[in-house]
Amino acid sequence: MAFCMIYTTHGSEEEAKRVADLLVNEKLAACANIFPMSSVYWWQQQVQQDKEWVAVLKTTLSNWNVVKERVAEVHPYDVPCIIKWEVEANDAYEKWISDSIKKD
Repeated sequence: MAFCMIYTTHGSEEEAKRVADLLVNEKLAACANIFPMSSVYWWQQQVQQDKEWVAVLKTTLSNWNVVKERVAEVHPYDVPCIIKWEVEANDAYEKWISDSIKKD
């Protein structure tokens, strides 16, 4: 059984935690890992360099669209990064993810 990891970037640790907490509390994601990073990107006609925070959310493939829409709804960025990776893990971990989220 595959599941997905959803990668999102945030302007602060607090913002990443707020979005992750919301999704886990709403049982749309089983968990989130949050970590700092440095970003270089093109925005508003120039190259930007910023410190950002990444949240990697784990959920079922069937939750992808709901999570994507919910992140876009609550995210403060004009153009949030919301990327899905389809992945596989050990059976026990995948069962835990499935058991931890709200069913359709």
